[in-house]
Amino acid sequence: MSQVRTRFAPSPTGYMHIGNLRTCLYEYLIARVSGGTFVLRIEDTDQERFVEGAMDAVFNTLKLTGIGFDEGPGKEGDCGPYIQSQRRDIYKKYAEELVKTGHAYYCFCTKERLESLKGGDENLGAALNYDRHCRYLSEEEIAANLAAGKPYVIRQKMPTEGTTTFIDLVYGDITVDNKTLDDQVLLKSDGLPTYNFANVVDDHLMRITHVVRGNEYLSSTPKYNLLYEAFGWEIPTYIHCPPIMKDQHQKLSKRNGDASFLDLVDKGYLVEAILNYIALLGWSPRGNQEFFTLKELESEFSLEGLSKSPAIFDIEKLKWMNGEYIRRMSPEEFLGKAGRWLREGLGEKLYADASVTAKVAALVQQRTVILSDIPGRIGFLRELPEYDTEIYCHKKMKTDREISLKALRLCGPYLESWRGPWTSQDIYAALCDFAAANEMKNSQLLWPLRTALSGMEVSPGGATELMELLGREETLARIGKGAELLASVLEG
Repeated sequence: MSQVRTRFAPSPTGYMHIGNLRTCLYEYLIARVSGGTFVLRIEDTDQERFVEGAMDAVFNTLKLTGIGFDEGPGKEGDCGPYIQSQRRDIYKKYAEELVKTGHAYYCFCTKERLESLKGGDENLGAALNYDRHCRYLSEEEIAANLAAGKPYVIRQKMPTEGTTTFIDLVYGDITVDNKTLDDQVLLKSDGLPTYNFANVVDDHLMRITHVVRGNEYLSSTPKYNLLYEAFGWEIPTYIHCPPIMKDQHQKLSKRNGDASFLDLVDKGYLVEAILNYIALLGWSPRGNQEFFTLKELESEFSLEGLSKSPAIFDIEKLKWMNGEYIRRMSPEEFLGKAGRWLREGLGEKLYADASVTAKVAALVQQRTVILSDIPGRIGFLRELPEYDTEIYCHKKMKTDREISLKALRLCGPYLESWRGPWTSQDIYAALCDFAAANEMKNSQLLWPLRTALSGMEVSPGGATELMELLGREETLARIGKGAELLASVLEG
């Protein structure tokens, strides 16, 4: 058997969505698990839909995920160039070869005539939108049109009888009636190939052995196979993946506002978690393992694990997996990954204090699911938000506004005069002793303090952890402000 060669062939007509990335990942893993070659090819023949920056997004995504290609733009092998617009002359030669062998023909129909055919002839099959008018032109008519310089496209001459069968590794044998196949355009009037034609020619010339794509291409595959057979080329192994769904009825779609890969990264999801989760959308590992590094996937991935059932993109499952990845990081790794979000939450002044940033990171790491949650949870350290005194009332902590006001009025002067080390551990021991001396439960002292310091119902640390971070002066100021706020509500 020849060496396995796979390819990822994105079109720069948009940004990398989840389905694209899954296709890319599976192509890459098929190559790696078999010791084969992974090729990157840019399919940019549709210049009208070209999106500025889309090609950069492809390269950025591959770099971020660690999916390295063996051949492609900037890594030239013996099958280049790897950008289709730079291969223009190749396609014309092969299209004309098909005309000579009777598998294709020149079509001189004008745009106006083609527009008039919309709706098709039901006798030719529901899928057809061209009546094959130019298929029956005489050699003399063709020669005269070419000599006159009439614009033309080259169309594939489909068989009108019988069936075409192909094998897909996921869906098995699939048979279609040839009469349903349209005489598709292979070469456009501007000399550029259509996607379907360039795809076949390039896959052959680049010696691609395995083609992974979405199951929406199942209907086009018979056309590809007829081209392979017309040239006498070997047909690759097909792997059509079921769609990734938003729910039971809707496909995941950037057009509908669903996140692309880079959107998810920008929202604070870890690249490693996204890649791990996407690998499991349509593939089941042999055992019960759920967490895989890319390196582990390179040895564990198998074609037998692919499913024909649509996969549901469950954002809650991704959040859970992302949180697990965060918790498994070393403190140093987390600090590195969360830097942008810590800076946003703390502000430049606090973030510049490395000891404060490290302490905050340690507090939030085990409580973080998405990195973008961090700023909203730590912003109170930079500036105390406005808050409703209702949050001082907590049934489980046995506090209400009156108890909280008493606690803050007692603690303010005590902490101002206390001269022990300003560390969470030391402050906690002192406050526990102070609570006992004043016949209060620890929670009746610590909950009001935590609330006054954070102004939030939930904070990333307890009262004394926040005191250490805020420092003596800011702690006392916030306790005083909390007492004033409660007094204004209770005492008018």
